[in-house]
Amino acid sequence: MTRRTVRIAMNGVTGRMGHRQHLVRSILALREQGGLDLGNGETLWPEPVLVGRREPALRALAERHGLTEWSTDLDAVLADDTIDIYFDAQVTSARAEAITRAVHAGKHIYTEKPTAADLAGALQLARLATEKSVKHGVVQDKLFLPGLLKLKRLIDGGFFGEILSVRGEFGYWVFEGDWQDAQRPSWNYRSQDGGGIVVDMFPHWEYVLHELFGRVTSVTAQVATHVPRRWDEQGKPYDATADDAAYGIFQLEGGAVAQINSSWTVRVNRDELVEFQVDGTHGSAVAGLRNCRVQHRSATPKPVWNPDIPATEPFREQWQEVPDNAEFDNGFKAQWELFLRHVVLDEPYHWDLLAGARGVQLAELGLRSAAEGRRLDVPEVTL
Repeated sequence: MTRRTVRIAMNGVTGRMGHRQHLVRSILALREQGGLDLGNGETLWPEPVLVGRREPALRALAERHGLTEWSTDLDAVLADDTIDIYFDAQVTSARAEAITRAVHAGKHIYTEKPTAADLAGALQLARLATEKSVKHGVVQDKLFLPGLLKLKRLIDGGFFGEILSVRGEFGYWVFEGDWQDAQRPSWNYRSQDGGGIVVDMFPHWEYVLHELFGRVTSVTAQVATHVPRRWDEQGKPYDATADDAAYGIFQLEGGAVAQINSSWTVRVNRDELVEFQVDGTHGSAVAGLRNCRVQHRSATPKPVWNPDIPATEPFREQWQEVPDNAEFDNGFKAQWELFLRHVVLDEPYHWDLLAGARGVQLAELGLRSAAEGRRLDVPEVTL
C-alpha cells in the first residue's frame, strides 16, 4: 500500500476545541489508525504543522503528541509550498484575516465557524476562495452526531409524515469563574472579542435546520446577558458584554417552525446537553448527541388534561429507542475525512465557505432581530 502525505497547517490548536476535537480526536486519530484509506491501495497520511502565537504552548503541545513541526510565524508557514491545507480554529476576530492570507498563498481552507465577524466578510472569503480555485470547507460537526444521524435516517425514511415543528434545547451552566473555574474561555463573554452565544450557536442551528428540515426563511430572537460579571483565566473579574442566552424562533421553507433555546446559564434537566424534538403528522422523535427516541402515531397515548389529580402515565416510557444500526465515529473526524477526500480525490463536498456564510448571516440577523424587537426575513445567500 502506498502512502500519500498531506501537510496541514493547524492554527489555534492550543485552544480547547482545536486541540481536543481537531488535533487529537481527528488528525492524530487518523494517524493512529494508519492513515485514511483512499482505496486502490493508497493511504493518505496527515502531517500537522502546529501554528499559534504562544511558543511555549506550541512546543509543549508538540512534545506531548510526538510532533516535530510547529511555528509562531504564520507567514513563513503559508509561504511553504509543501503545506497543502490551512486549518483555522483561532478566536473569531482573527479568523478572516488569516484565511485571506492562506487563500492568497494558494492553500486549501478548512475552518471552524463563524468564518467572519459579519456576513459581508464571510461572503468575501467565499468569493475569494472560489476565484482562487482553492477547495474550502467549514466545520459543521453536529450533522455527524449519532443522534442527528439517526434523526436524518428517520426523515429520509418518511417516518414523520409532514414535519410540523422542531423544538431545540441546548446549554448548561458555565461557572462564573470565581469559586469554580469556568469551563469556557473568558473571551466567549466579551462582545468586543467576538464572543456571544448567538455568534457561537446560531451558525450551528442554521446548518442543522437547513440540512435536515429546510432553509430558514425568517428569524425572531430575544437575547440576554443573564450573568453580567465573570472572572477570567487569571482570576480577575470582568464585565460580560456578550449575550449568554438566546431564544430563537425560525420559520422554515416548507412551513415547519423551529424554536431553539441556547443558554450558558441553564442547569440541565434533560438526558443530553442538546436535544431536538421533532413532531410530525405520523410520528415524533427526540434526538440528542447520541440517542434518539421515537413515538409513532399508532402508539401515541391519549392524555387528558386534569390538574386535579397526579399524572399517572409514564410519558418517558412510552417512547422507543432508535437502534444504532451502524458504528458512529467522532463527528469532527468524520467530516475531516470527507474534506481530505475532497481535497485529494475531488470527491463532492458542499459544506463550504458559502455554507459558512449562511451561518454568519443567521447570527447577524438574530442579533438584529433582538435589537429591533421584530421578525426578520432571511434572504438566500449567493456569491
